[in-house]
Amino acid sequence: MMSKTGGGGGRPDPGDQQPGDDPAAFSALLEDSTEDLYEHAPCGFLSTLLDGTIAKINATLLDWLGYARDDVVGRKTFSDLLTVGGRLYHETHFGPLLRMQGEVSGIALELKAADGSRLPVLVTSTIKTGGDGQPLLIRTTVFDARDRRAYETELLRARQEAEHEREELKRLNAVLQRTLLPPALVSVPGLEVDAHYHIASTDMVGGDFYDLFPLGAGTWGLFLGDVCGKGAAAAAITSLARYTLRAAAVYDPDPAAVLSNLNTVLNHEYTGEDPRFCTVIFGLLTPDTDQGGFRITLASGGHPPALIVRSDGSADQLPTPGGQLIGALPDAHIATTTVHLTAGDTLLLHTDGLTEAHTASSSDDDRYGDEAFLGFARALAPTTASDAVAAIRDLLDTFGAGVDDDTAVLAVSVPRC
Repeated sequence: MMSKTGGGGGRPDPGDQQPGDDPAAFSALLEDSTEDLYEHAPCGFLSTLLDGTIAKINATLLDWLGYARDDVVGRKTFSDLLTVGGRLYHETHFGPLLRMQGEVSGIALELKAADGSRLPVLVTSTIKTGGDGQPLLIRTTVFDARDRRAYETELLRARQEAEHEREELKRLNAVLQRTLLPPALVSVPGLEVDAHYHIASTDMVGGDFYDLFPLGAGTWGLFLGDVCGKGAAAAAITSLARYTLRAAAVYDPDPAAVLSNLNTVLNHEYTGEDPRFCTVIFGLLTPDTDQGGFRITLASGGHPPALIVRSDGSADQLPTPGGQLIGALPDAHIATTTVHLTAGDTLLLHTDGLTEAHTASSSDDDRYGDEAFLGFARALAPTTASDAVAAIRDLLDTFGAGVDDDTAVLAVSVPRC
């Protein structure tokens, strides 16, 4: 047997018929008179003389405004239906533009109802002309914009609320960022120290960090690092790394041992589905009582090489090849090097936000790079910690939005005698 709704000549279900399938029913839908369609259209219609006097208005618009037809036709102009502000706009903009173009579409105005309430509307007007091209009257269509106005008001409120929340988030990010950095660098006898933190985005907390602090026997520890990622998760790692480095340095100030301890902590705490790691360079500063100046031993865990700017005008990288990311492996290889700072020498530590900044376009080929930064340091030589940091701040400013990652800079120098 064939289904009633299937093919093969079966009779269709009456519920599946469309109006157009029954000519009689379809014709019945079109029996509304033109006048009835005009009067009860879902929008307002009115026609005015060229001076604005209302000659015709439909029932829809009269119902919206609460007027009787006799109160309006021949007695009021279109501008009489507007609020004071709307009337001013109509006289200075709407009317002149209509006369010049012959049509004005989608203008937001407010009509004043008989009870004094306001009705937000969207208005479109056209000028009807005669056979000789001369204007005869103005036809206007009015659409109720109350729902749209309510939507726009709610949208504005939501936007203002979102902006307020964004500003509050920025403030909280700034406060959190400050807690991850030392409030001020300590003073080291015989050294000039300076630092700078460049924030790439106020919407996210960065993962760069640095510190300089005293240890026993007249030695000092310093470090600078960069945590993978941004936001709250990166901030948590930054805080853990900073305080772990300080505690590890007190226990055993050997730079390689300090980074090895940090590697153990990070690798233990952040493994599996949420691995977390960072690049770090740690330095132990010891006054050299025999030659003067300072002896600095640096240990690096996958961090960009430090730069040393000499008093004789030269500048070079201090490579630590083979140093691996801290926290990525259970037993990371830690690379070390030792350098002597004499009067007029400056040591520069930085994170890769500087060397990976875009200089011209978004192409990876236009990143600033290690070699360019080395050339920049050579042009500064000889320099001091404060002068070097100031020059790097100016350099970062020249990149503008090209700096898409936070950048930390830490510099120490031995003053000239």
